Amino acid sequence: MATDTSAALQEELLRRARARAAGRSATPAPPAARATGPAPLTHAQRRMWLMERLGQNGAQYSVPFATRLRGPLDVAALGSALTELVRRHEILRTRYGRNGEEPYQEALPAPEAVTVKVVESPGDGDDLLTEEARRPFDLAADTLPRALVLRHGPEDHTILLTFHHIAIDGGSLETIADELAALYEAAVNGRPCELPEPPQYADFARREHTDAARLDDGLAHWTRRLAGATPPRLPRPATPPADAAEHPAATRTTELGEQVLPALRELGRERRATVFTVGLAAAFAALHRLTGELDLVIGCAATHREGQAMRGLVGLCVNTLPVRVDLSGDPTFATLVERVRDALLEAQQHREVPFDLILERLGAAARGDDGTTLVRVTSDVVGEPTALKLPGLEARAVEVGVGEAKFDLTFGLLDEDTPASLVQYGRAALDEETGLALAASFAELLTAVAANPHLPLSRLPGRPAQPGTAAGHPAEARLRAHPEIADAHVPDPAGGPLLAYAVLRRTGGPSPAQLRAHLRGVLARELVPAAVTLLDEMPRTADGAVDAGRLPTGPRPALPKSPHLEAVTEEFAGLLGQRPGPSDDFFALGGHSLAAVQLAERLRSALTLPLIGLDIMQTRTPRAIAALLDARAAERATAVASAATTARPRRAREGTVLVTGGTGGVGAFVLRELAAQGRPVLALARPESAHLVGGDGIEVIEGDLGDLDSLRAAVASADAVIHAACTFTRPEVDVAAMEAMVDAWRGGPFVFVSSVDAYGQPASALVAEESPSHAPLSAYGQAKLDCERLLLKAAGTQGRGGASAVRSPIVWGSHDRLRDQLRWGATGLLYQAALAGRPISLPAAGAGGHDWYGAAWVHAAALARAVTACLDAPVHGVANAVSGHVSWSDLTAELVTLLGSDSAVTFDDEVHRDLDHRWHYRADRLATALRPAAGEDLHVVLASMIKGMGA
Repeated sequence: MATDTSAALQEELLRRARARAAGRSATPAPPAARATGPAPLTHAQRRMWLMERLGQNGAQYSVPFATRLRGPLDVAALGSALTELVRRHEILRTRYGRNGEEPYQEALPAPEAVTVKVVESPGDGDDLLTEEARRPFDLAADTLPRALVLRHGPEDHTILLTFHHIAIDGGSLETIADELAALYEAAVNGRPCELPEPPQYADFARREHTDAARLDDGLAHWTRRLAGATPPRLPRPATPPADAAEHPAATRTTELGEQVLPALRELGRERRATVFTVGLAAAFAALHRLTGELDLVIGCAATHREGQAMRGLVGLCVNTLPVRVDLSGDPTFATLVERVRDALLEAQQHREVPFDLILERLGAAARGDDGTTLVRVTSDVVGEPTALKLPGLEARAVEVGVGEAKFDLTFGLLDEDTPASLVQYGRAALDEETGLALAASFAELLTAVAANPHLPLSRLPGRPAQPGTAAGHPAEARLRAHPEIADAHVPDPAGGPLLAYAVLRRTGGPSPAQLRAHLRGVLARELVPAAVTLLDEMPRTADGAVDAGRLPTGPRPALPKSPHLEAVTEEFAGLLGQRPGPSDDFFALGGHSLAAVQLAERLRSALTLPLIGLDIMQTRTPRAIAALLDARAAERATAVASAATTARPRRAREGTVLVTGGTGGVGAFVLRELAAQGRPVLALARPESAHLVGGDGIEVIEGDLGDLDSLRAAVASADAVIHAACTFTRPEVDVAAMEAMVDAWRGGPFVFVSSVDAYGQPASALVAEESPSHAPLSAYGQAKLDCERLLLKAAGTQGRGGASAVRSPIVWGSHDRLRDQLRWGATGLLYQAALAGRPISLPAAGAGGHDWYGAAWVHAAALARAVTACLDAPVHGVANAVSGHVSWSDLTAELVTLLGSDSAVTFDDEVHRDLDHRWHYRADRLATALRPAAGEDLHVVLASMIKGMGA
């Protein structure tokens, strides 16, 4: 790799850059006639769509945009402005579907109004802002921005707009802020806003897709430029922090002296570089001090938003530039700035090539031995944050942290009123001690080079990397540096397997497997020991040397062949077109992110064991994937065996609630709700299912609807009853079970989870609670009605408490039993047709004399809240539990999108008997408990159910 570039070459590169930029700026505007319908995803969008498919749809791709406003805020005008903004920019109302395995984006009609939620917040409301920003989006439904206004006082508000990164980037926020200000002013003054119609992102996506062939030269450049590059090895924790799920990232800022940034700018002028380049050079220097590596790649952001045709475009137009720099020869920092400047300038000549396309071309070469991607470290300079400056109000940007990191490590310079350095890292990628030390040393490094840019790298602040010493193996040095290790030794293998020995500082420290995982993350594959053995103490001779003769020796016996290895191998071969060996790498065989999702779905379906695409990407070889499946199968078997042999204590606490049907979908959510309320629970379950309902505060009593004596005994043991069990197909058993339970009921409330099928087929399309039943009734509905009559007749007699019959429609939620109902129950006709891509015929409006056909539904969590609310406040009769109603056409559209189906939908005057449902049900008595919580809307629950099926 070159280290310095001559002035003549530098001038030539600059000349080419100006010529290329001029050519791009002269690009003619797109033609007036626009393509319509679904559009392909850009490469940047595809990455985020894949992350959601891989199960990584958390808050890391949420873009919160918050502003504190002081002055008279017109919330109605803000809502009008947001509605018009969403109308103008299709990308803000786009959903993401799948045709086979190929994703697409499709703009939805502009909404009549964008809702602005207003919440009273006497304090700053930081927790409310963070909670709202962390709420996930459902890409298959839409990406409408969410608007939240916190009212701190009459003229003191915080506005939070939350977008998904698939729809916008940092450059878009400036456009959004400017347009919202103009649209708000127009709405306040009651006049139209004269803004030119903006370009649409779908057109940009189509152009990128059409022009893919022109990137061949750029791809060839990047293939040459990044040949042999590997991701840096960061010292990650052997044991991930216990709270990593709640706090996956850490951000450390350190204030810089007032002279540091001016001095860095002056250094940049002297070296013909920007302050961004100087900050990037500092990031390379800090990363070198951390890792000891001399050939490093750091990513930085570039944009595709260039030329007149792109002005005012809202969308994801960022690209990652991998900048590769040679740090050999212990250069001064000033010399390093020049090297970084040249490497960055060269990278910018080819910035039109999407980074994801580069990774696809590089294949397995773009990943480290442990699966980490090439660009895991980035650098940036951050200026004053964008604020929403509405006319007549004082505005101040508000930082809303979502607690997640897009990259393993990011270095930053905050170019604000109070300059600071920034280090952000994933807490599973970098251990906490190293992260804190790195944040401090990065600020010290910036201060040092600002004062003296001629310091060589070896004299810059920062903890020097310790890859090993002459007296020990690199793995030994890494183990000794681990905070949980008191002593370690890696002897010369002498032709045998490489083995490591370690002594923990405390009981309960990292396991051998965790220590090997740690070593895999910081060492080359050939330096990782085959096994780590934990010792109580290291055997030593009189002079203190390790006594090798007393160490356990010899390779471990080979493990028996996994029972799942053959199935994994077959699925590998079927998907990738070649039969792998047990240790062949998924990525080396041509695998990629989407293929990982497909492989996980195949194995999950074939083996009925939990597996997601991220598992494939982390384990990578057939042997390792099979071992993971072995472990999950063993966990399931252990739970079943334990449930069959463990004696369970009987109830000892007052207020115990008996729950039947705890292994079903509704019962599982009821148990969860009762546990959250801290109520003692007695769960009735069959012996083979007992392990599915055990937990804190839950005692299990064996029984079954067909065992009437067990039912009577269970009811007699409880102070309250929630009866959610049902055979569905044996109504006589259900009625007999209710008779036995009512006979044993002697006190406390009794809640029965019934069904709207008990109404039969009412004459009116709107059904009020406790409306009389209307024939014909199904056998299932008649059994529910008979059970209700038995219960309500007995309520209040012989010391019994109040009774509640809660009639539910279709129940949806993330539970296997409820997923089965979606696949095979009342909606199975639509689901199976969409899954197979068959034509779907729906009843037309007016068919059979009815204007609407569809179904009522309730989220399982909302139903659980409604049912448990009846314990404290019985309804003494019948109440409906309904979250909403969905037409068959809307449900079909959701299923087709979520399943990536190409089913054709038609409307017919004939009504299939499974679709002959046309009633809306009032749900007034339990309305408070049924009020939807976050994530309980139709789109989210369907997406979560289908995602859990592997479709």
